[in-house]
This record gives sequence, C-alpha cells and structure tokens, in this order.
Amino acid sequence: MGITKVTVGIRNLNKSKKGFEDIFLVDTGSIDCMAPASKLKKAGILPEGKHVYQLANGQDVEYEYGFDRVSFIGHETVAQIIFGPAGVEPILGVVALENANIMVDPVSRTLKSVPTKHLKKLIFKK
Repeated sequence: MGITKVTVGIRNLNKSKKGFEDIFLVDTGSIDCMAPASKLKKAGILPEGKHVYQLANGQDVEYEYGFDRVSFIGHETVAQIIFGPAGVEPILGVVALENANIMVDPVSRTLKSVPTKHLKKLIFKK
C-alpha cells in the first residue's frame, strides 16, 4: 500500500505528566502501538506486563507493554503500547486507529475519519 506517517501525541492515562509527540509509522499490520521505552517512562507510562511479539522478520521478542492516551488528527483514544528498544521507529497500530474511528485511505495513503461506528447485532444461542 505505501508508507503513511502521522504526528501522534502520547500521554499517561491520568494526564499527570507531560507527554511527548513524535512521527509514528501507521502500521495496519500491527495490533499495538510502540515507542521507545525511555520516552514512555519519561511520560509516566508504566509497564503493566510482558508479551511475546513477532517481528516482521519472524523473530519472537518479549517486550513490556502499558496503556496510554494516544492523540492524532484531532482524535484521542486509549491504547496498549509496547516499550520498544532505543531508536525504534514509533508505530501506530490498528487498534488505536479503529478505537478512534479512523481508516487509512489506500489511494491517498492518508488517515480519514469514518462518519459512524457500526454495531452488529449480536445473537446469543441458548
């Protein structure tokens, strides 16, 4: 599809510390967001646990993760964020995009607001 990048603001959940802004790669193939651990810790985002993640080259790596406020193009949401290594390119994952009701236009490679969120009728079988 091509590369899409966007300026993203990151803050801790209770907004008690100054966050940071950076240019994030929009990665619809990634579930979670990622940023350098040092920036996340400085912003007051605390690790909540660890997961094993698979890199694009197939290698499995264990990283800490936490929860943060993510803001981009006028939208804000809460998302899970990976404490990445120093120098990692920040990633905006698909869950943050979907939570904010944003899609990537495949032609223009820009982020666009979706006018409505669709709720599907849930059918529970007894």
